[in-house]
Amino acid sequence: MLRLPQFVLNFLKNFQKSGYKIYLVGGAVRELLLNNAVDNWDFATDATPDEILKLYPDGFYNNQFGTVGISQEVDGKKLIFEVTTFRREAEYKDFRHPGKLSWAKTVEEDLARRDFTINSLAYDGKKVIDIFAGQKHLKEKLIVAVGDPDKRFKEDALRLMRAIRFASELGFLIEDKTRVSIQKNANLITKISWERIRDEFLKILKSENPSEGILFLRNTGLLAFILPEVDICFLIPQKSPKRHHIYDVGTHLVMSLKACPTTDEITRFATLLHDIGKAETFRRDDKTGLITFYNHEVVGTKLAENIANRFKLSNKQKEKLVRLVQFHQFTVSEIQTDKAVRRFIRNVGSEYLNDIIDLRFADRVGSGARPTSWRFELFKKRLVEVQKEPFKVTDLKIDGNDVMKTLNLKPGPKVGAVLSSIFNDVEKGRLKNERETLLSHLRDLDK
Repeated sequence: MLRLPQFVLNFLKNFQKSGYKIYLVGGAVRELLLNNAVDNWDFATDATPDEILKLYPDGFYNNQFGTVGISQEVDGKKLIFEVTTFRREAEYKDFRHPGKLSWAKTVEEDLARRDFTINSLAYDGKKVIDIFAGQKHLKEKLIVAVGDPDKRFKEDALRLMRAIRFASELGFLIEDKTRVSIQKNANLITKISWERIRDEFLKILKSENPSEGILFLRNTGLLAFILPEVDICFLIPQKSPKRHHIYDVGTHLVMSLKACPTTDEITRFATLLHDIGKAETFRRDDKTGLITFYNHEVVGTKLAENIANRFKLSNKQKEKLVRLVQFHQFTVSEIQTDKAVRRFIRNVGSEYLNDIIDLRFADRVGSGARPTSWRFELFKKRLVEVQKEPFKVTDLKIDGNDVMKTLNLKPGPKVGAVLSSIFNDVEKGRLKNERETLLSHLRDLDK
């Protein structure tokens, strides 16, 4: 027997005492069987939406799929339980939504319409209903389509990516018949909106095994449809004289993603994309065999912008993705001036510094290099130290009012010119950014 929280047991009993059958279904049952935490509680019942609303008048029902949302207060937090009437589906016309929907009489009929066996599970508080060997496949760590995989994927082409996502999140493999069907039907992903593709893709990137997810996408042919800019990189070699790389560009990107130390999906996305400009800038010298990728970061920046637009990323997500790709190839040297380091920080943006450091770390490991070096560690320390100094005029410990008061000036360009001159002296180390020091300097100017 699976252990359910008391608030879930109470919810089930409320339906059962009214004469209805109700089951916890899908991912919640799967996660309980895996001893994982459950975030979403979904239920299936033989009660119709109107009957559900009689039990929970405050529920909301505004869809055509028989799902009623019921708000529950649990430990001071509001949870939404989704309760769906048993249903069967047919006549999918857009590779995503059923054209015809009707209520089913049993939970077994309802389970038969689901995507994968590990999600086709139900639990009534006493026993697990498992008619497609879902528990067996959980133990075998396999993603297996329910019934005919071709039919499942043609019903809803987003399931092509969901299979990859579950494999990445759970660390599972995809059963042969299901995998072959994904390969055969990969082109159907073009029928799905980019918002849906984006959501599944970002979940893959945020999963426990993002690099394996990208390889699954490539090996099933899906990557060629959603990220052809990355897919082509597996054909671009990097091994050559005077070069440290040991992988082709595509493999390097995947290995970098595998090494990326953050779980932030946009940083991981940038790590996957950081060298995509190399496909277009690849050159090999016929005499020496030397491979070059001049200005690949410039080309890569434009490609990253296009990808961000295609994936319908938010403006903030796009800004971060593009900046990380644009400035990923930064110089790390012990002879860099503070001014050069400040310029780097301004270019990247101080809020993205940790992200670009994570990307650089991943890039090194993904190239077969040591994770760090004394120069890299020194550079990270300098990023911290340099940020203690002013970056712009407004960071000075004096402002325009101080200038006007001390020099007896009226508002105008002269005030700005004085502040700019002082800022230049501070930046070059001729003055300390201390209020009394700067005021004293102003008084000297007035003499």
